[in-house]
Amino acid sequence: MIHYPRTQLAEELVVALQGKAVFSDAHNGLFLAAPRRTGKSTFLQADLMPALERAGVVVVYADLWADQRRDPGALIAEVIGRALQPHLGVIAKAAKKAGLEKISLAGWLQIDTSRIGKLDGVPLVEALRALSETADAPIALIIDEAQHALTSEAGENAMAALKSARDQLNRPGAIKLMLVMSGSDRDKLLRLVNTTGAPFYGSQIQRMPELGQDFIAHIGGLIESQRPELKPVDNAALFEAFQGFGYRPQFFMEALGLVLSPLSGIGGRFEQAMLVAAQQRQRDDEAQMESDYLGLKPLERAVLWRMLEQGPRFRPYDAEALKFYREQTRTSVSAQKAQNALESLRQHVPALVWKSARGEYAVDDAAMHRWYEKRLNEGSWPPADSQIDLDFEGQQSP
Repeated sequence: MIHYPRTQLAEELVVALQGKAVFSDAHNGLFLAAPRRTGKSTFLQADLMPALERAGVVVVYADLWADQRRDPGALIAEVIGRALQPHLGVIAKAAKKAGLEKISLAGWLQIDTSRIGKLDGVPLVEALRALSETADAPIALIIDEAQHALTSEAGENAMAALKSARDQLNRPGAIKLMLVMSGSDRDKLLRLVNTTGAPFYGSQIQRMPELGQDFIAHIGGLIESQRPELKPVDNAALFEAFQGFGYRPQFFMEALGLVLSPLSGIGGRFEQAMLVAAQQRQRDDEAQMESDYLGLKPLERAVLWRMLEQGPRFRPYDAEALKFYREQTRTSVSAQKAQNALESLRQHVPALVWKSARGEYAVDDAAMHRWYEKRLNEGSWPPADSQIDLDFEGQQSP
């Protein structure tokens, strides 16, 4: 996979996180939203992290999507503990050699790095302060797919602790803790900032820019250098294809590798083949979502429909929702039946519904919202089961 560096964007964000950008609130927390597979995680790991490190910042990275079986609160505490260990120096090495679990840090804090964030261990705030002091550098904590923290009580507590750590460690002109939260679903990420009870109430969600025409120009240049016979590459057509792939570089590059292969059998220009491949990808994605939807039971369909229609306003058991379910299924629907349908949607493979620790529900994949809106605008919602027309011509009625 070719990595296209976005150095300028990364350096601009580093300045903002350090509190040096006059009209930016990023030093209080940077919240980035971008659809899945559009290069968000690659940017965080390959561009933003090195840029922060070049600026003398100690970077701690946690991907809450990497192991969804683990509690997100425990994952956050674990990465902070791992980052702290190498900075404990000679004392830590001596303690480990002696078989001691706890060590004294500058005489003021006892740390068992395996117990960070637990009730009988060091709070996250103190662990982050210890990391900042032992490293003698500011800390940047990057949490990828941060909305997943809201799925457990420990995850919610970790978010509240990080907000407290930010408030305690940072001062005007002296930013010791930078927080970067990313998410593939803006509506879910909003739950960290948009209510008075949210841990980062008042912060803004920013849309991460997609890779654009400069990325396509870079790819076009690589093609021309390796395949001179294809000059000039039609970058405008390639960008149109990239848009058709939903700005997702992985799918775009996979298709590009196929159409440029000597085994492809393509006789015309490869750019046209890419446009065809993008259209096929769109059809495949939509067909998969339609198949998932039609494979549900009637009440599950009705609940998912209501979620797609209501978005963040969705309330699963209010009178209007229950009325909607009854109208769509033409059966009696209780709150318990609706809850059972929601749980079934959560257990679906892949999961169709996301649930927070506070009992809030949302469609798991934001792409389904775009599919719903597209079909709604086309007048083709809801999807209908295909019917097999049987020819009874010539048959007599009994």
